[in-house]
Amino acid sequence: MTERLAILIAAPGADAPAQVVTPLVHALAARALDAEVEIHFAGPAVRWLLPAVADAAFTTPTQEKTVGDFLRESLAAGVRLYACGMARAAWIAEGEELLAEAGAAGATAFVARALDPEWRTLTY
Repeated sequence: MTERLAILIAAPGADAPAQVVTPLVHALAARALDAEVEIHFAGPAVRWLLPAVADAAFTTPTQEKTVGDFLRESLAAGVRLYACGMARAAWIAEGEELLAEAGAAGATAFVARALDPEWRTLTY
């Protein structure tokens, strides 16, 4: 079994918190299995890396946890978070700051993971 998982979150924008929770839970599950995990945020999903956006979005109607809670859990578990440079330029306004822990990785970085036989990929 491969021990490396790269997840691409591109479709669920900041208006769809219920859709972004699944890949975050999958990342946590993979870490629980001791896999190395990266999450790449592209397109409008890059806005989830803004603390104000993530902390204001509850993932269920019962409002138990926010997207920000899941992101912090993921970081604490050792998941690495990456923002696509093109997405950042298109979806992040001047003066908005991403999570300090978020790195930068473009489309090529995720495609390289998809082509590497030692990695598995999931896209959302």
